[in-house]
Amino acid sequence: MTVDLLLGLQWGDEGKGKIVDVLTSNYDIIARFQGGPNAGHTLEFDGIKHVLRTIPSGIFHKNALNIIGNGVVIDPVVFQKELEGLEKFNLDIASKLFLSRKAHLILPTHRLLDAASEAAKGKAKIGSTLKGIGPTYMDKTGRNGLRIGDIELADFKERYRALADKHEAMIAFYDVNLQYDLQEMEDEFFASIEVLKTLQFIDSEAFLNQALKEGKSILAEGAQGSLLDIDFGTYPFVTSSNTTAAGACTGLGIAPNKVKEVFGIFKAYTTRVGSGPFPTELFDEDGATMARVGNEFGSVTGRARRCGWLDLVALKYAVQVNGVTQLYMMKGDVLSGFETLKVCTAYEYNGEVINHFPYTIEPENVTPVFVEKKGWKADLTGLTSYDELPQEFKDYVAFIEKELEVPIKVVSVGPDRTQTIQK
Repeated sequence: MTVDLLLGLQWGDEGKGKIVDVLTSNYDIIARFQGGPNAGHTLEFDGIKHVLRTIPSGIFHKNALNIIGNGVVIDPVVFQKELEGLEKFNLDIASKLFLSRKAHLILPTHRLLDAASEAAKGKAKIGSTLKGIGPTYMDKTGRNGLRIGDIELADFKERYRALADKHEAMIAFYDVNLQYDLQEMEDEFFASIEVLKTLQFIDSEAFLNQALKEGKSILAEGAQGSLLDIDFGTYPFVTSSNTTAAGACTGLGIAPNKVKEVFGIFKAYTTRVGSGPFPTELFDEDGATMARVGNEFGSVTGRARRCGWLDLVALKYAVQVNGVTQLYMMKGDVLSGFETLKVCTAYEYNGEVINHFPYTIEPENVTPVFVEKKGWKADLTGLTSYDELPQEFKDYVAFIEKELEVPIKVVSVGPDRTQTIQK
């Protein structure tokens, strides 16, 4: 069998959690391949909202196995709280959830380092979620990190102490007034480590490749969005991992030739959380309306999302980098009521009109070029078939498909798993 990938194509928050939840029944294994607890996948069904940070979205489906791959970074404290939040659902976590031994651990001092580093940057801060993600990936690439597999070693606490002491020296170097009680944080950390020990640790690359040999189907689930990729995103306002299709291979230990379908998820408009350039951002009533109707607040951070018109230059770039084969458009219902919709189809870049995504999209270099499309008035949230959708909506979808040269297979018209229309 092969592996299908599900990726966000914008700056995150595209609605990946809902689509994974919808797709899960088609797969034997759901595997998360990068990121950490800074990502939040929101699932809504039976009138209840659920937010998952690290655990794959297939955990609510009784037949799916869920794997946290080697490319993920895990905060044991956050992970324990996430497990506790699932207790009321009576899920068989022990037999359904597996952790890669090669996944790295977020230490309490990683979070402190994150806070100290961001505070030291002042106005130049990059908008970190302060979850310790960046420092953990820095230790990973610097070959200093601790991994899930280290928990099983007799000298784990000694390894922890050596790294934590190094971190404290680095925190002092930043010379910021950071107040903390490390002993209290460590007591919580090691209590959570004991909880992790009750779960199954696996050599995930061997596990997944054996599953493929046995004919199992795998859905690889990304976190954040393609424009936050450490290599291909709007650097330095990016995350610390590869959020694109290539990251699925390195984050799970699966060869590129095993990948079949690449599902690309995008919103019918554009949002961004935190700092960084955003060419189509709106500062008027239209932007405020998108934020209000779309409930644009981070599921984990609670931070307000910046809103703007759909940017097809950036979207086309993400489609290209990921090799997207199918598109899923989310939150089409949020645009109901706009008389006119604008879509960015090109940039004015240093005096020249371009159609590709350039090295920098800072506002002093880039001005978006818009085309206008007719809006629709109808409330879409109760519709169940594509034929019922307004013609203006279908025209909007057809325009996007033509520009991106990839079919839009699904449109979402509300947060519940039932509000998902196959095209």
